[in-house]
Amino acid sequence: MSNQRFDKSKLPSRHVTEGPARAPHRSFLYAMGLSEEEIHKPLVGVATCWNEAAPCNISLNRQAQVAKHGVKKGGGTPREFTTITVTDGIAMGHEGMRASLASRDAIADTVELTMRGHCYDALVGLAGCDKSLPGMMMAMVRLNVPSVFIYGGSILPGRYEGRDVTIQDVFEAVGSHQSGSFSDAELAVLERVACPSSGACGAQYTANTMACVSEAIGLALLNSSGAPAPYESRDQYGEASGEAVMRLIEKNIRARDIVTRKALENAARVVACTGGSTNGALHLPAIANEAGIDFDLFDVADIMRDTPYFVDLRPGGKYVAKDLYEVGGVPVVMKELAKAGLLHLDCLTASGETLGEALEQIRGEADGRVIHPIATPITKTGGVVGLKGNLAPDGAIVKVAGMSEAEQVFTGPARVFESEEEAFEAVKTRAYKEGEVIVIRNEGPAGGPGMREMLATTAALSGQGMGKKVALITDGRFSGATRGFCVGHVGPEAAHGGPIALLKDGDMITIDAVSGSLSVALSDEDLAARKAAWAGPRPTQYESGAIWKFARMVGGARWGAVTHPGAKAERHVYMDQ
Repeated sequence: MSNQRFDKSKLPSRHVTEGPARAPHRSFLYAMGLSEEEIHKPLVGVATCWNEAAPCNISLNRQAQVAKHGVKKGGGTPREFTTITVTDGIAMGHEGMRASLASRDAIADTVELTMRGHCYDALVGLAGCDKSLPGMMMAMVRLNVPSVFIYGGSILPGRYEGRDVTIQDVFEAVGSHQSGSFSDAELAVLERVACPSSGACGAQYTANTMACVSEAIGLALLNSSGAPAPYESRDQYGEASGEAVMRLIEKNIRARDIVTRKALENAARVVACTGGSTNGALHLPAIANEAGIDFDLFDVADIMRDTPYFVDLRPGGKYVAKDLYEVGGVPVVMKELAKAGLLHLDCLTASGETLGEALEQIRGEADGRVIHPIATPITKTGGVVGLKGNLAPDGAIVKVAGMSEAEQVFTGPARVFESEEEAFEAVKTRAYKEGEVIVIRNEGPAGGPGMREMLATTAALSGQGMGKKVALITDGRFSGATRGFCVGHVGPEAAHGGPIALLKDGDMITIDAVSGSLSVALSDEDLAARKAAWAGPRPTQYESGAIWKFARMVGGARWGAVTHPGAKAERHVYMDQ
């Protein structure tokens, strides 16, 4: 294909491929088998989070080959590279979870550095597990290069005793096993059948939530995130994504032309109406930071409050990602939102079209089973609610998908734990009482360090049949698989002297997801007196390395727990260097 479509003199790769002074650089490219023609085409980074850590990432290397084919077909030269992934399912419930949130920023950082160092002109990014999706999208927006995102796809559901099962069933079975209602033999069978293929966790946990976001925000082609990972029909989207990024280079459409305030609002709508993970309220502000846009937890919560919840997905509902795909996927969900005037249809997408133009080509309609018509939603407000009050001045978040309004208000005495491990031991031995509010503190981004997810504890509570009989609040996070009345992201966190650090056993806490408040029955004077007597943050065991760096750089969860000032402070523009 002719290179006339692309003006290399305006692309970053000119610094490594053009002119006599770059002869040494071209020598390295020739060493890898590139032809002269390929060297002088745009160089496109094809980044994957492939590894052998977990099924969510294992198919990404194969999918990358198809995306590279699309780049070549579109007139570019693909350059594949990989970055890390920390997979939450395997990191869950032990010290490894401290690496999870920090890995999001490490992914963004390493993709940025690889792109900068080699002067690639555009980015096709493939990701599979929870933090790798926002991490890859953050890199795209940070670099502001022409970018297309590809999700690796979800896992197929397992089958156990005639029903579909997911990894959530295994976590909850641990609680049932501890309470004596699930045998060793039953657990051994369930763990072998729950995850039958490659792909990310199958329900509307964080990976699938952020996959839906990738389409809603415009960085992924419509319907590209839907097909399960083992389906070779995914290849058509990989190839189309490679071709699409070349059109974006040609038209000079960059990531921040796509990721605007309106696009972020569209993404928050999709998280809300699908009962998505509370982590969406952490990652959307982080992506916004990369674009220099003010968009915090409260902005996400405001959108979620007036968005109907009408897509019946686990963990709050019945179905998994494969079921959503089979009834038309995210595009049909967005068509329903558009019917109610809840989408900005003028947003640009990776296809080069506006969202409205792209949706006009979608023929599917709500099936009434997985996707309910927006006119008759499951509930009239979103599946995730933001909270604020004297216990959370910088906000908190709770997932209420699948809960009745009566279940969304809870008052009880605090039972305070200084770490997740302490709380898990108490739950395991049932050293707590019905009606209590379990408080897990010192688990925020800085104090944890790492803002761990509490799935082991919440799943154990559910497995003991206590998920609706106690509430739980933390300055840490919850997995997208968490069920029950569980409040996360409480800010300011304990390590920063937030009110959660000042709580004592027996303090009466009220969580009201209907009015959006989180309060403790203490006066301002009481809290001030406790703050004056506070001994300061709990010492951490992490005094070196990546976790230490993250703890010192990271900001509050309200703003996405980001580790740098974002595009507002930017003076250097990579694409125009």
